[in-house]
Amino acid sequence: MIVLLVVTALTVLVAVIGAVTLVGRPRSTTDFLVASQAVPALWNTSALTSEFISVAAFLGTAGLVLAYGIDMLWLPIGAAAGHVVLQAFVTAPLRRSGTFTLLDFAEWRLGSRVVQKTVSACVCFIGWFYLLPQFQSAGVTLRVVAGLPVWVGWAVVVVVTLAIVFTGGMRSITVMRAFRFWLKLVAVAIPAVALVAVWHLDSDHDPSRPESPYFVRDTTVAIDLDVAIRVPVGTGAEIAGVLDGERYDGDHVVLEPGTHVLGEGTRLTFPAGATVPHATRLPLRSGDNWAMPFGRGGDHPLFTTYSVLIGMLLGTMGLPQVVVRFCPNTCGRAARRTAAMVPALLALFCIFPTLYGALGRLYAPGLLMTGDGDATILMLPHRLAPGLPGSLLTGLIAAGAFAAFTSASCGIVVAIAGSISQCVPRGGVRSFRISALIAITVPLILVAWIGPLGSAGLVTLACAVSACSLCPLLVLGVWWRRLTPVGAAAGLVVGCALAVMAALAHIFGGPRDGWSGALLGQPTIVIVPFTFAVMVLVSLLTPLRVPAGVDRVMARLHLPEELTTDRSR
Repeated sequence: MIVLLVVTALTVLVAVIGAVTLVGRPRSTTDFLVASQAVPALWNTSALTSEFISVAAFLGTAGLVLAYGIDMLWLPIGAAAGHVVLQAFVTAPLRRSGTFTLLDFAEWRLGSRVVQKTVSACVCFIGWFYLLPQFQSAGVTLRVVAGLPVWVGWAVVVVVTLAIVFTGGMRSITVMRAFRFWLKLVAVAIPAVALVAVWHLDSDHDPSRPESPYFVRDTTVAIDLDVAIRVPVGTGAEIAGVLDGERYDGDHVVLEPGTHVLGEGTRLTFPAGATVPHATRLPLRSGDNWAMPFGRGGDHPLFTTYSVLIGMLLGTMGLPQVVVRFCPNTCGRAARRTAAMVPALLALFCIFPTLYGALGRLYAPGLLMTGDGDATILMLPHRLAPGLPGSLLTGLIAAGAFAAFTSASCGIVVAIAGSISQCVPRGGVRSFRISALIAITVPLILVAWIGPLGSAGLVTLACAVSACSLCPLLVLGVWWRRLTPVGAAAGLVVGCALAVMAALAHIFGGPRDGWSGALLGQPTIVIVPFTFAVMVLVSLLTPLRVPAGVDRVMARLHLPEELTTDRSR
């Protein structure tokens, strides 16, 4: 039943893509990149909000709330606050500049091809980090709901994304994103309301009770990959598979407190009331601790929380697929309206993943054992409403999830492809399409190596790279007339390199304890001030390199559009 529903949803999605392609087929490279700057504010607001409701918001937030608690709400708060900062400092000036992409802005503001190419490299790294969780979670979705290999999910994202990008560019992507925002909202809201109603009938269970998570009914947990678990108290279970190197065939075993290793394919059946073992990389948190902020577990939680918040807030400003979203608006005033409306739609959507995370702690606590938090939303419908109702709700959620994957992927691929094609001589639509293939191939190669890091964690790494590189360039480029090309390039190289190295060490080096783990996992709060300092100091040391005509450029950025009639770059 679920497989049929998922196939039907994907077929409908492809049909809608074809319809959009016929209606909004682009006629020029400008149509591909910015939809000829003719997109109304409400339409663009829905598309821009859809940009943020990627896998991190749709699946990742619920998984993080399940494991770490209310503290994880700093992620959507940071994203919403980032739009406020974006509106206050960047939106209207960037739109007045008349440039289409971050690369255009860098060359127009600083008159340097070196800075433009450095920005292109930053855009590629940010986009590739952002694409990794889209592939990863697409594979998780089809594995959970249909039992298919994870590579099938990767293939679906690649095919749908390239179909939209190749045939429609920014115009069709804007239409699709606006449509898919409302699809995702419906797909996450209707099951959430239904599941909360079911929980209300069983309201004796409360995720914030002081006990550790426990199984509310007899539960079987399947282990898809080898996993190390931590058992807080002695727990009995029937085990079929490999435990600590020994094979069992449905035997009743008492798991002693401590660490144990479960082999791939092992199945454990726990009785109602048994305390839930946790994957060793997740914290053991009681209900009251889970319900409090700044209690996420691990070393230096306050530092990590503030670094995540700053990374999301400033990273939003520099995300290339977000910044370019204001170029299709008809004018600067419409761009500001778009930025102002996005936080409201984000706040509405983020209510629902929070509910899923809390319900998952009660009805899908086995995910704490496998560490597969991204599957929380997908597994809950069948846990609370077995049978046909659960299948229908799961199918609706799966459709919304793939809308999230493809929506975010399209925006990122367009941003990367636009950056690469602009650095190629005689770039055009053909160059754009070749660049799109490059943009999607790199993360597709890397996705099999990223390990167990959740989708939301991968998105925070992308935002960290954005905050440490492009955010300082935008702020200083818009508001500080003494910024020089040398200073901008130096800051971009230092900030992007440090953030990328920290992200790669965190992904491939595994979790670390102490300050090294905190700094590598969330380095934004340290690297961002350093990047600003490098840009300012190097610019002050090279005052003769301030671009000619900077006064005219600053006037263009800050005067109302009707007073700046010169549209040349």
